Amino acid sequence: MDDFAARLRQAMENSGLRANQVADRTGLSKARISQYVNGRYTPKWDGICRLAEVLSVSPAWLMGEDGASDVQDLPSGRDLPAGRELPAGVRRLDLRSYPMLGAIACGAPIFAYEDGDTTYVTAADTNADFCLIAKGDSMVDARIFDGDEVFIQQTDYVDNGEIAAVAVDDEATLKRVFYYPGENKLVLVPENPAYHPMTFSGEDLNHVHILGRAVAVQSKLK
Repeated sequence: MDDFAARLRQAMENSGLRANQVADRTGLSKARISQYVNGRYTPKWDGICRLAEVLSVSPAWLMGEDGASDVQDLPSGRDLPAGRELPAGVRRLDLRSYPMLGAIACGAPIFAYEDGDTTYVTAADTNADFCLIAKGDSMVDARIFDGDEVFIQQTDYVDNGEIAAVAVDDEATLKRVFYYPGENKLVLVPENPAYHPMTFSGEDLNHVHILGRAVAVQSKLK
């Protein structure tokens, strides 16, 4: 318990986060965070994983195992007890953190902002450069829902039919991209029949650029 409290305090100090900020980002109460920091209680595994994700450390390190505390390219810490093996078809995940650059509209474009202080964690083999939070329901038929974490591989070119993060002036949206060079026309197509495609041609193309292709989506079960 003392090891956990000491490492939690160290991780919070290294991250520059206060107890109320950790509480907001983990969904745990400020009182509960205070109890963990003071060594009165040790959280259950779910709470440990939430804390580790927000503080960019591995759950195993928080629990007192030796080794680097940085979550990037480290094992997830969800090791099985000695003598037990993973079932067929199940693999252990390594984790990596990605910067969260703001929100991306799944509907009408919305203002794209940068949030360099927040990171999101997913499998280390996800070939992404940053993460955006989906807003709206225009991509639901592609299984991208409001609040999902969309991991983006930065590039200024995607193949026709790929889902991409696209900036229109200072606003951003997530759509399937189709470009028709003979007509010098770009069409951004939603994955929800309730929405119409967005079409750009001629001078309008100067206001549009590709931020990157969507390579993975992470949802939370509700």
